[in-house]
Amino acid sequence: MARSRIVSRLARTVAVFGLAGTLAACVGTPTGPQTPSRPTQPSQPAGEVIGSGSVPVALLLPMSAGGEAAGLATAFRNAAELAMDDFPNSDIRILVRDTGGTQGGAQAAAQAVLGEGAKLILGPVFSPAVAGAAGPARQAGVPVIAFSTDATVAKRGVYLLSFLPRQDADRIVSYAISKGSTSLAALVPDNGYGLVMEAAFREAVSRGNGQVVAVERYQQEPGDMAAKAAAIASKGSQVRGIFMPNGGRDPGVLAAALRENGLSSAKYLGSGQWDDPNVLESEALSGSWYPAPQGRGFSSFESKYQRKFGAPPPRTSSLAYDAASLAAGLVRARGATAFTDDMLTNPDGFLGVDGIFRFLPDGRSQRGLAVYEVLGNGNSKVVSPAPRSFTQGGGF
Repeated sequence: MARSRIVSRLARTVAVFGLAGTLAACVGTPTGPQTPSRPTQPSQPAGEVIGSGSVPVALLLPMSAGGEAAGLATAFRNAAELAMDDFPNSDIRILVRDTGGTQGGAQAAAQAVLGEGAKLILGPVFSPAVAGAAGPARQAGVPVIAFSTDATVAKRGVYLLSFLPRQDADRIVSYAISKGSTSLAALVPDNGYGLVMEAAFREAVSRGNGQVVAVERYQQEPGDMAAKAAAIASKGSQVRGIFMPNGGRDPGVLAAALRENGLSSAKYLGSGQWDDPNVLESEALSGSWYPAPQGRGFSSFESKYQRKFGAPPPRTSSLAYDAASLAAGLVRARGATAFTDDMLTNPDGFLGVDGIFRFLPDGRSQRGLAVYEVLGNGNSKVVSPAPRSFTQGGGF
């Protein structure tokens, strides 16, 4: 059977069994947690196994990292169990192991699961841990599907299933340019996230044959935000669109400052972080655009998760569900030899909770995203649907 047909069949399998017939819904494009601080005592058993199939798959999580990281680890573990529930005849078993959120912990965990015969590693979550697991995995010829948003740890054999900042910039900038906003400016926070998004913005504008008029980096305090917004506003009609990727209260503050300085005609452009009440309820941002997954898949996943575990899941937990579903679906389609670089990087991609996705040969992922318009009353509407395939064009 041709590889593309196998992967297409897998996509349908994941849609039917993994999502109970629904596609992904959108409550934003999260950026993922930050690297945790000092590890504490484990919150759950380090040697847990989910499922009883013949093909071992590892799930490496920061269970003893403490704080939010440990809570996220529990949610990811639960999401993987939910995926196994939806694949009742799956021939995989998931070896859940603790990384502590550190590079050394992940390296030790990877060595342990490889010794147990793991054919695929899901996780880790944090970039140092991904780097730690990657070494032993590469030596053993076992691929890694990790959840970090740090694209620098991606490479062939180490694939990132996370929501990457570049995806947001590509989608929103290409859409803005297609609608005539070819001269663009950006207001980004003066921190690591802002620098990543600035680089992604510049690359996206260049690919779209647009023009970067100005970029300002601001400190997250009112005076500096107002000053940097005034600097952008001074460019006047040269600016047709303004990229403001940070979420929370920043976009509303910046939009108000831009209008106070006489720039009201430019279209405001955001990232997946804009799927936030602070943005959606802001009248100053009404009519603005931002990218995010489309559909009802996350709503279905969230409902099933809450029914089973008694609490709503963190937004990023859908990544673990998709990773476990993908592993189960590939084994169903091809058996224990399914986890090859060629299969994982098939250009047709896969269908998950948050719509279509595929892994690129360099380890990064690509997603089909929709573009939403802020309505200013707590809601948004789709103005450009997410693509249903990677041959459709646009949307990623």
